[in-house]
Amino acid sequence: MNKIFFFLLTLFSLNSFAANVDTVKTYSQSMKKEIKAVVITPSNYNDKKQFPVVYLLHGYSGNYANWITKAPALKNLVDQHQLIVVCPDGNFNSWYLDSPEQPNSKYETYVAKELVNWIDGKYKTIADKKGRAITGLSMGGHGALYLAFKHQDVFSIAGSMSGGVDIRPFPNNWDMAKLLGTYAAKPSQWDNASVINLTNLVAPNSLALIIQCGTEDFFYKVNVALHEKLAYNNIPHTFITNPGGHTWQYWADAIHYQLLFIKANFKE
Repeated sequence: MNKIFFFLLTLFSLNSFAANVDTVKTYSQSMKKEIKAVVITPSNYNDKKQFPVVYLLHGYSGNYANWITKAPALKNLVDQHQLIVVCPDGNFNSWYLDSPEQPNSKYETYVAKELVNWIDGKYKTIADKKGRAITGLSMGGHGALYLAFKHQDVFSIAGSMSGGVDIRPFPNNWDMAKLLGTYAAKPSQWDNASVINLTNLVAPNSLALIIQCGTEDFFYKVNVALHEKLAYNNIPHTFITNPGGHTWQYWADAIHYQLLFIKANFKE
């Protein structure tokens, strides 16, 4: 009887102190529209003054709800690491760029400026780059590094899981030609949108970086190439490869490593 009571008490305690998951409507002034996001706050959110924030980006064809539905352990990780996680909507295939071909697609401006300001205005955040990180999967892995490299005044830590860190080998995929024009016609726009070409923006130790990719992933080779370029330029980073493909099983596991690294590198 005592064991049953103890089990029920433990179960009640876990449910009573779970992280809070909210769906919010943010606003993009640059695109003149509301955009949804999931915001996960720790169970003790009301007890502490400020929390660091991790912006967690979804992949191509996904949406703001992907992470919390596909990797529900996120709630436990938010409590464990005592941080806020924000999962914005990237509009299916924005690649988190300000598109030179579609003036109404400004997801770089939205995530790196408008959303950050909105979150800092509504939540108990450390409103400084020392308390901000960004990571994501696939298209979102590209987006996280792209935004962090270009906005080092906003983010101090960046990660990528199975990221499309060089889009040029894939000129006919994922509707990117709609955002950038065709690779044949406008190669410079593709060059400027590829993370691997932005490493010159990163000085050693200006960003804490963690990059992960499975060895069976179609983005594996471009991730290895990015790792080698960062190493050649003496830019410290953590690079993890292990068996796995372009799957939610891989990303649900990878997020544990990402958040452990991020938490360890926050300078609160």
